[in-house]
Amino acid sequence: MSIIDTHVHLQNQQYAKDLEPVLTRAAEAGVCAAIVPGTDLKSSRAAVALAEQYATGPCRLYAAVGFHPTDADGLTLPVFEELRDLAQHPRVVAMGEIGLDYYWPNQPKRNWPCASPQRQRQVFRQQLALAADLGLPVIVHDRDAHQDTLQQLRDWIYQHPERTGTLHAYAGGPELLPEALALGFYIGMDGPVTFSNATALHTVARDVPLDRLLLETDGPYLTPQPYRGKRNQPAYLIHVAQHIAELRHVTADIVAQATTHNAQQLFLMSRLSSSKFVCV
Repeated sequence: MSIIDTHVHLQNQQYAKDLEPVLTRAAEAGVCAAIVPGTDLKSSRAAVALAEQYATGPCRLYAAVGFHPTDADGLTLPVFEELRDLAQHPRVVAMGEIGLDYYWPNQPKRNWPCASPQRQRQVFRQQLALAADLGLPVIVHDRDAHQDTLQQLRDWIYQHPERTGTLHAYAGGPELLPEALALGFYIGMDGPVTFSNATALHTVARDVPLDRLLLETDGPYLTPQPYRGKRNQPAYLIHVAQHIAELRHVTADIVAQATTHNAQQLFLMSRLSSSKFVCV
């Protein structure tokens, strides 16, 4: 069984000391490829560097570049121009992770700067426009901002009907799923779908069409059972696949095959001349 981790932050410091073993374990678990998204300019550069370094091998890496909504204040005009250049790198397959996050601006005890919702919306629009200009799909972060996220995406799709992307770590529940699908978006599911009390996610996992489902770890975060509380890693993606398969009453192989095909379709991996995005 071969699967693709469509969202894992391997440039995070939690992997700095053992990235090689992490990738070895990923390959042994059947993870043939992974997409490393950026959250600001530094992490986007690092994602591209990893994608260059691991362009071949049993677990090949690809990059996405972009500014996470909480880091939106960092997207100045000179930085935006550098991001545009970086997004045209041949190992970049998406803009991400971009979007809206209304949770953190409302946390008075956080000890780090966070962009306001207004600034987040402005930067989200900028990055959506850049994705359209470059013909890239988007990897969308949406936390406690469902309606505004969908409105931004409605406007984007209206102007660019050929564009699409994925709602990463989908948290909109069954209620918003029909509209997300109607917009043409894929649904990214992570470790929380394995939690026994995540009934809304269980419903989503059963209801989302198999041809619109993606698997992701969001490592080092959102670790699935039975490793909850530990650092997440791509090798654990099999637990997400198996749990979704159980919820849908199909085999894990069926989920793996479908989601691998979906990742290939969405991220247009065949356009990469140096290494085809194909799992065997």
